[in-house]
Amino acid sequence: MPTKTKAKTTEETINVSGENLIKTVKDLIAQGNVRHITIKDKSDKTIVEFPLTIGVVGAFFLPMLAAVGAMAALIGECTISVQRTKE
Repeated sequence: MPTKTKAKTTEETINVSGENLIKTVKDLIAQGNVRHITIKDKSDKTIVEFPLTIGVVGAFFLPMLAAVGAMAALIGECTISVQRTKE
């Protein structure tokens, strides 16, 4: 029976302004090694969080990103917490 190796993850935090939020999230999704994204406002309140799995297409998230972008424009600065798979 083959053994499964548990994937290691790292977490990083990125501070962005509301106007750059959508572009930053799209770039993160395109990188492919991102497992989970959490977007928080400047008072550390979670706005949205979503897991990313292998094979998920960015188009699936476009309607949600548009709503988040509208909220982020009102909030101003946001923090994106990113969990990445470490090879």
